[in-house]
Formats: sequence, C-alpha cells, structure tokens
Amino acid sequence: MSYVEGHRQRLRDRFNESGLGAFENHEVLELLLKYALPRKDVKPIAHALLERLGSLSNVLDAPTAELVKVDGVGEIGATLLHLMPRLTRRCLRDRWGHKPQLNTREDLGPFVVDELATATIEVFLLVLLTHENHVVRALPLHEGSLASAPVYPRLIVEAALRHHAAKVVLAHNHPGGVAQPSDEDLTVTRTLVSVFDALGVPDIDHLIVAGRRTFTMAEAEFLRVDAGAPT
Repeated sequence: MSYVEGHRQRLRDRFNESGLGAFENHEVLELLLKYALPRKDVKPIAHALLERLGSLSNVLDAPTAELVKVDGVGEIGATLLHLMPRLTRRCLRDRWGHKPQLNTREDLGPFVVDELATATIEVFLLVLLTHENHVVRALPLHEGSLASAPVYPRLIVEAALRHHAAKVVLAHNHPGGVAQPSDEDLTVTRTLVSVFDALGVPDIDHLIVAGRRTFTMAEAEFLRVDAGAPT
C-alpha cells in the first residue's frame, strides 16, 4: 500500500471510529476529495483551497467556477464540494417532512434555524403558512453580503399572494453572530407588517437567526401577534 493510499485509509478509519470531531479542516476536504479524485494526492489540493478561500465554509459555499481555479480540483471535485452544503440543507429540510405544522414557537425557531443553517451570507427567508400553521413554502428570497440582504417588500408580498398564504413568518440570518435587530430590520418589519395587515394576511413573527440562536420580534413585542399564531 502506497503512502497516499495508507493516508486515505487512516482518514476513513478515523472518521468511522469517531466522526469529524478531531479532524482539521484540510482533512475534511481530503476525505471528500478522495472520492472525486481517487488517483490524486489530495492533501496539497485541500491546503491550496483553504489558502485561496480562507475557511472550510468558504470553500464549501464557493461556486464551482471559483473552485476549479485551484490547481488539481477539476470539475468533478468542484461539483462534489459545491454539493455538500446544499445536501445538508436538503437533509435538514427532509427531517421536517412534507408541509410540517408549526404550532408553537418551539417548532418555529428550530425550523427557521435549519432552513438558514448553511448560509454564510445574509439571507431573507419568507415562510408561508396555512390557517392551521402548516408550511406551504419556505422561500429564500434575497441574498446579500456578510452584513446585509436587500429586502423588497413588493416581491415578498407578491410571493405570499402567489402561494395563497394565510399567514407569513419573516426570518433572516446574521452571519456575524449577533441575534439582535438593527434599526433597518425594525423599519423593514414595520413596513411589511403594515402591508400584510392591509391584505388580511397576518405577519406572525420576524425571527433573526445567529447560529442556533434566534431573536423573535413577536416575543419582544415589536409586532402584534394575531390569534392563531404559534405561541
């Protein structure tokens, strides 16, 4: 067995015995890349990816066009890396099943956290509900920089009406890690609440997500909670 083959086997054995907890970031990339590039020594490729993009999350969130710029990655390796966060998001969504019912805030918070779990930039999410609090759709409508996501009320309202939502929940993430609303967040929320109220569609909450933490504007009394909303 060659050194490269032995190294790959040791990575597999470590993962099978104890998961990824003790892995360095470059080893995580090596473990993935060896399946896409079975005949290459992927260790220098993993280090080059981290050096170019700065972090594991940046590598996995990068577009394939950026990943293939790193020597040795190739289209197959880039596609596999690009797939991983999207596969994670699909898996988290699948756990909730088809049209889950969010009857309590204990349901609503984790659902929104899972929807935004793999986002590394700020994403604005619109959750559309039936009268019985079943999820019709969870739509990521806008993406922004690390600091902000543009919010266009007309597009948000159009999406809610197009899918015949009886109620809506707003959510967005703060990648910087602070689950507190900015002045702009409050202004946008008041605007959307006013518009939805005029249409007879209750806006039952606006959640801000930072990691696994959430801030709920309804609980903080920044917006009115209508009857039938998750409590």
